[in-house]
Amino acid sequence: MKIHLTSVFVDDQAEALRFYTEILGFVKKHDVPVGEKDRWLTVVSPDEPGGTELLLEPAGHPAVQPYRDSLVKDGIPLAQFAVDDVKAEYERLRALGVRFTQEPLEMGPVSTAVFDDTCGNLIQIATLPQ
Repeated sequence: MKIHLTSVFVDDQAEALRFYTEILGFVKKHDVPVGEKDRWLTVVSPDEPGGTELLLEPAGHPAVQPYRDSLVKDGIPLAQFAVDDVKAEYERLRALGVRFTQEPLEMGPVSTAVFDDTCGNLIQIATLPQ
């Protein structure tokens, strides 16, 4: 068994696609209309185009807003992405205007930082031991 797809709820799929591709560097994999306004919209790492997909899921369900609001209020990231160098990625993203809620933090062999994805979520980046 392996993870094929996971999702993040987003307020605006077009804005999420822009942020996740133009700012974070993912590439669009699928973009299929679903209903009148929603899309099956996924992105992947350019390093692993056949790898795990991230679904930019519309946040329309009534349970989503209180769930995400609680996570953000408590500073809990909804998802984590691996990067080679947290400090370098932090500097790159800050230069592009990304707002961080946690600056790079070293915890033994792990380094993390947390940013606001502009779509209602906190996302953690981490450099993990090999």
